[in-house]
Parts: sequence; C-alpha cells; structure tokens
Amino acid sequence: MKFAPILLAGLAAACAPPASQAQDPQPAAAAKAPISEKAPVSGLQLDFPVACEIGATCEVQNYVDRDPGPGAQDYRCGSNTYEAHGGVDIRIPDMAAQAAGVEVLAAAPGRVARLRDGVPDISVTERGKAALQGQDCGNGIVVDHGNGWETQYCHLARGSLKVKVGDQVAAGTPIARIGLSGNTEYPHLHLTVRKDGTMVDPSAPEGACDPASSGAGLWSAPAAQAMAYKSGAVLNTGFAGAPVSMAAIEAGGLARPTAASALVAYVRAINLQGGDIQELTLKAPDGAVVVTSVQPALDRAKAQYFMMAGKKAQANGWPRGRYVATYAVKRGGKVVISRTFDVAL
Repeated sequence: MKFAPILLAGLAAACAPPASQAQDPQPAAAAKAPISEKAPVSGLQLDFPVACEIGATCEVQNYVDRDPGPGAQDYRCGSNTYEAHGGVDIRIPDMAAQAAGVEVLAAAPGRVARLRDGVPDISVTERGKAALQGQDCGNGIVVDHGNGWETQYCHLARGSLKVKVGDQVAAGTPIARIGLSGNTEYPHLHLTVRKDGTMVDPSAPEGACDPASSGAGLWSAPAAQAMAYKSGAVLNTGFAGAPVSMAAIEAGGLARPTAASALVAYVRAINLQGGDIQELTLKAPDGAVVVTSVQPALDRAKAQYFMMAGKKAQANGWPRGRYVATYAVKRGGKVVISRTFDVAL
C-alpha cells in the first residue's frame, strides 16, 4: 500500500497496487510520506495483528519504505517494500482464505477513535482507482493508544467490523476481518503506526535501514519472532488438472487433478531477489521424474512470481499413488527457499 499523509473521511489514506501480473515490485507512488527517524521505542508495544500463522497461513508482503529518496528500501535495506509504502502488509494466501474469514486483532490496548465501513470488497483492477473517491484505505479502523500513539488497520472486509467509535479494546481483541476493500489487488491487512501524527516504522523506529537490524522495534517478543525477516517466501503451492494463471491462484479453490486429467504442480512465491533461480520438479510415486522446470535467473527483485510444471493426461491415466513436487530457489549457488508438497491420485 502506498501512503499519503492526509485524512479522508476520518481515516488516513493508504493504497496497495501490486504488480497484478506478478512479476515486478509495486510501482512507484507519488510524494514520499513523512516518517519519523527517531521515534521513541518505549510507550507502545505491538502484538501481531492478524489471527494467522506466518509461514503457514500468511506472510509479510511489505514493510515500511525507509528510503528518503525516490527509491525503496525496507528496514533491512532490502526490497520487501515499494516507493512511499507507509506500513506493514500482512498477506493471506488467496480469496478463498479471505472468504473463510481471517480476523484482524488490535495490536495494543486503546480506544477506537475512527472507523469506516461500507466499502465493497472488490479488487482495484476491477473497480478502478477513480471509484475509490479517496477511500484508498477501504474499510478501516484507527485505535488511539494514548500519548500520541495510534494504529490504523486498512482493507478490512465490508460488514466485518466488530467495534464502534469509543470502544475500549485490549491487545488481541478481534476488531474485523481481512478484506479486499480500497486500493488493493489482494487480501491483506495494512497496519500503519503513528506518533503525534507522524508515521513510525514499527520494525525499526529509531533510524534508517540497517542490514543487521533485528526488526524487534515496537513489536512484542512473540510478534518479532513470528515476523523474522525473510528474503523471499512461498505463498501458495498446489496441484491442478490444467494449466493455471495468477488470477486463478489468487481466487483460490483450484480443482484438484484426477487420474484422468493433466497433472500440474504450481507455486507462487513473494519477495524474490534479482538473480534468483527457481526450479520445480514433479516426481511419480516410484520416484521417477515426471517433469522439471527451471526458470532463468530473475533480472530484478519480484514482488510475486508464479511457476508451474506438469504434463498432459496420460492415455491410460496416471498410475495410482502419491506424486511429490519440490520447489527450490537458488541464490548465489545455495538453496535459500524450498518447499515440498504432494497429491494422491
């Protein structure tokens, strides 16, 4: 989400237009939002704000952009952000997960100061930015934590808000569900932290980017541990009975293959680095290689990227048993990301 330091209908604007076809970091925003470089690390502690498990049912897609110029760097001086991004994006796998319901939690105790509901859960690619009319945050909630601190929760599901203005909430209180409202193409929570009206990077509130930063910042110990920095992660894996697309993966609920259909393994990864080489291998129940796909080295960092490997239906059907796919990302000659998944036919 790109951030602009203005108030619209009681909620600060935020927006998140990722590269919809998957392979490039999000496009540059307009003016860089003010960000505190010396915010105090005391006075506010944040718990993890989503009822999900990083590495299993969610991932951190973007951090705050710490580059003061036209470029973009996260708190570790990496590329897990984009120009003028003003918060932390916690992304769930697909729209099927969103429809099932993923709760957004208050990150710290406080009072509900502002909110908005009624914005439809429609991708900005379908609705168009002009239709947002300044409601880039979509459905949102602002919680006042006292002493000038506040947190803002964006892209909430329409009709899912569980609080009203003036309510007192404890840390961990469910306040809404993740949606697709506002300026976003994928379901996620965008969390912004402010002190005295100025945006603060919760992962590193006291300085510029640092490759050695722990990212603990304002986070509680469990939250910081869960959000340990990753230079790339797997968001989706699965099997299908026909070639897949990025849109189909995002929608979720792909039909599983059968013994009589094609057999396709697919993977979607996020925050890959320039130079990464991806390989996807599918093996039959007897261990024989069905197919291997190797992608050329990435020419630059990619916000998200998907690949698939498969074969057409066999004349006599696929032999019964368990088919195993292995995905690996090599960086500098070493495997830095790997995932194995299987399907029984």
